[in-house]
Amino acid sequence: MTGYPDVVASLPDPYYRATLGSAYLGDAIDLLSRLPDDSIDLIMTSPPFALQRKKEYGNVPPEEYVEWFDAFANQFWRVLKEDGSLVVHIADSWTEGLPTKSLYHFRLLTHLCLRENRRFHLAQDFYWFNPARLPSPAEWVTVRRIRVKDAVDHLWWLSKSPYPKADNRAILKAYSGSMKNLLKNGYVPKLRPSGHDISGKFQRDRGGAIPPNLLMMGNTESNSHYLRSCRAAGIKPHPARYPYGIPQFFIRFLSSQNDVVLDPFAGSNVTGIAAQQLGRYWIAFELIENYLKGSMFRFSGDGVQSTYDLYQSRARGQSRLLDKAETTD
Repeated sequence: MTGYPDVVASLPDPYYRATLGSAYLGDAIDLLSRLPDDSIDLIMTSPPFALQRKKEYGNVPPEEYVEWFDAFANQFWRVLKEDGSLVVHIADSWTEGLPTKSLYHFRLLTHLCLRENRRFHLAQDFYWFNPARLPSPAEWVTVRRIRVKDAVDHLWWLSKSPYPKADNRAILKAYSGSMKNLLKNGYVPKLRPSGHDISGKFQRDRGGAIPPNLLMMGNTESNSHYLRSCRAAGIKPHPARYPYGIPQFFIRFLSSQNDVVLDPFAGSNVTGIAAQQLGRYWIAFELIENYLKGSMFRFSGDGVQSTYDLYQSRARGQSRLLDKAETTD
């Protein structure tokens, strides 16, 4: 069994360390190639999307996306354990100049699951609904009024085997009021109009309801510790951060205590802080140094340097050790 120290042993010196993980500055393909085979339990990531409008963090056009991603996918498959999972957060894109959608993300999914070698299984498709998203694209939604706003992103849960590690008891949500009443008052087993035969087992209290594959959460972070610290240090925050609840959900669902979670496109390292707070080891790769500088503010220590001082000392090439994770706010 490969432990976390063995997994990171062949990597270069990290940009910074925290209690349960390390962040590395560099190209993900190069860093991935240094990891041992079958060493990662979960890859949770949000790669650059194939958007028509170019972003500062870099993104390839839709027609080149599958080929670009394939090199990473080969390494993902190699480093994942046999029961490991790959969760890819990916947004869709519009056809340039037209009110029609690109199919690049579907082409990527079918390619990963149908290619000749190192083929992934689609364990399940998930969707993130962001009710706070602004109406876009403006030309078709708010100007011509011929489309509605895009408010759903895709989350592909892929695996090396048909039976990856997973436990939905780790992600149960609170019962609804009607379900609580049913459990309290009882239920008469019967055949429903839909044809479903509901047995007496239905009224057992199992600690919560199994969530659906539609994750609804806003992404309205505006004054968090991370953003305040970035402003204080004069660092531009990463412009495309998914909410903490996304990696938290999948890390709970698809990994266990002391497992190793990897994010090869770490950005502001939301995955790393979620993994650390859930007791998982984590590894973060990021190509752009400014994003890694800012990501350090997601971690803080008691009795050590403040996060601002830590950034200043990093700039002087001094100590980069952080001890404890911040409480997400």
